[in-house]
Amino acid sequence: MSRTSFLPEYELLRLKGSPQEQFHERAEALARENFGRDVFVRGVVELSNFCRQNCTYCGMRRENRALERFRTNYEPVAEMLIHHRPKSITDINIQTGEDPVAIRDVVLPLIRAVRKETPLGISVCLGSLNPKLYAELQDAGASIYILKFETADEDHYRTMQSPGTLPERIQHIRHLANTGWRVSSGFIAGLPAQGPSELLANFRLAADLPLSGCSVSPFIPGDETPQSDAPLSDIDLTLNSMAALRLMRPDWVIPAVSALNLSEPESGYRRGLRTGANLVTINLTPSEVRADYLLYKRERFIMTEERILNAISAQGLRPSKIGLADFYRGQSAAEEVLSAPAARVA
Repeated sequence: MSRTSFLPEYELLRLKGSPQEQFHERAEALARENFGRDVFVRGVVELSNFCRQNCTYCGMRRENRALERFRTNYEPVAEMLIHHRPKSITDINIQTGEDPVAIRDVVLPLIRAVRKETPLGISVCLGSLNPKLYAELQDAGASIYILKFETADEDHYRTMQSPGTLPERIQHIRHLANTGWRVSSGFIAGLPAQGPSELLANFRLAADLPLSGCSVSPFIPGDETPQSDAPLSDIDLTLNSMAALRLMRPDWVIPAVSALNLSEPESGYRRGLRTGANLVTINLTPSEVRADYLLYKRERFIMTEERILNAISAQGLRPSKIGLADFYRGQSAAEEVLSAPAARVA
């Protein structure tokens, strides 16, 4: 993975108007240079809203007693992914709250079924686990782990009651990368009490970590959280942060997150694609439990296949025929070739 000397100044993240458009055009041009017009299309299934963590920005926090908790049965989800999945997806992301019970009872059986019956690449977003569970998930067939650090300032991390401590979270990310996972991380722009120094720290940490991708989500004051009355993040701060990530790492996979449409309905997602994002996600969570997967608001903006494909087409882009997991495998093979010692000439 390449490294970069570029790190944004705070003024760059506050751009609006014509300077912002030019900045985003630079980022989009870098994405097209590295990935062409192709955008990775994955599905996501959210399988459990049980969570042992207590993050102040998330409605699934363990102290939310008003939330009806669920763990889905993996078999109907496997049936849908094997026989009725959208034709455009090449990968599936399996997501839960931090719930080791769901990993044993739901996630691992689902991964094994999907790996056996489909060519889908498999990523997981399951929180901080132990090395044994990471290895079991990898052995079952998952190859991409999403573990966001959320905020890179240690004091801010503690105030937000994010999982464990920031050094522990970083240790998990490094362990995953060192044991063969492709790791994507990310942070939230516009969190309460996030000043310029806290925001810029996110870029320094992301640049230092062994990542294959990184996301930026706008802060959405979540229902049933201690921060439900906090102000909504400025979407331009998020979009500029996405563009800065692309300039920082032209080779990264950078998603357009669904929260962009909560921050700026209808246009937010397409604006994200214009910053150089090259990954989109179709929500495949069963409708009967979707509202209780409470990351932000109960009234969710669901990214269907139609909405995703329309957004891609409107930006002159197209779904990638190569899956995300296959793309990373190709990268790994190329890296091995480049790092191999030259053959001796007799």
